[in-house]
Amino acid sequence: SADGGRNLSLDSIPMGLPMSDPTAWATAMNNLGMAPMGMTGQPLLPDFDPALGMMTGIPPINPMMPGLGIVPPPIPPDMPAVKEIIHCKSCTLFPPNPHLPPPATRERPPGCKTVFVGGLPENGTEQIIMEVFEQCGEVIAIRKSKKNFCHIRFAEEFMVDKALYLSGYRIRLGSSTDKKDTGRLHVDFAQARDDLYEWECKQRMLAREERHRRRLAEERFRPPSPPPVVHYSDHECSVVAEKLKDDTKFSEAIQTLLTWIERGEVNRRTANNFYSMIQSANSHIRRLVNEKAAHEKEMEEAKEKFKLALSGILVQFEQIVAVYHSASKQKAWDHFTKAQRKNISVWCKQAE
Repeated sequence: SADGGRNLSLDSIPMGLPMSDPTAWATAMNNLGMAPMGMTGQPLLPDFDPALGMMTGIPPINPMMPGLGIVPPPIPPDMPAVKEIIHCKSCTLFPPNPHLPPPATRERPPGCKTVFVGGLPENGTEQIIMEVFEQCGEVIAIRKSKKNFCHIRFAEEFMVDKALYLSGYRIRLGSSTDKKDTGRLHVDFAQARDDLYEWECKQRMLAREERHRRRLAEERFRPPSPPPVVHYSDHECSVVAEKLKDDTKFSEAIQTLLTWIERGEVNRRTANNFYSMIQSANSHIRRLVNEKAAHEKEMEEAKEKFKLALSGILVQFEQIVAVYHSASKQKAWDHFTKAQRKNISVWCKQAE
């Protein structure tokens, strides 16, 4: 979070200290401030870019602050990531053995913002848990058990990855070595109803937005609706009757006539008008039959034309193939070069 800087309790480090302590702490913080995924395998920042004005003795700016894209260089996969000691106000976190495999975790539940933290010191209070884990981001709630574990809910999903980075660390309260003041942290994903509910709400919202986008896209490509058919009246009837006699406007007029009949506009008063319009429509049948016959005749002529053209093409093909064949006879063949013979053979095959 942008206010992650205040979580580092930088004021607890005196300015005059040698660089080793603040750097170790800042490096650990950098580990916490990295990209959300794959925290355990991320490298440290051995030294900061002097161009950013990082001076010795001043703890570096928290890289989670907006505007600073401090990205560590990639680490070779066979090199273990070195974790540093993390100093908090009331406790100290000691890193696990770098040669041990990273702690096992369960499968990440969808929308997970809650972590399970086990291995807390018996004397660990909610305040100490807050102090350690608010470095990972804004803590919404801590549910502490009487036993040595608790559940912590963060504001954002990526903060969970930062919390998981602390798994395996040994915690020591103050400078005490009493068993009740020490513990080994085990951090894992936790299943929480609130997380799942929020995630499902988010998925539904995204699905709604996607449906809306798709609908807009479909509407953009949909052809415009045809204009609505006017209601029957004597005036409209005379207009349609005129259009029915005109070949160019017939299609539009017959559609209107059909809609009127289906709407139930035919009654005793209008029956004669409708009959005369149907009669006008009938008179077009002779025209349509003639048009069909004309098109069929054109089709036959086109077929004949095609047949003639095709036979002419085939005759020429056969003549060309005959040329290839005669060129392949001994009398002519011996006089061609090897490349020429090869080409003639290929052309002959293609033509056949």
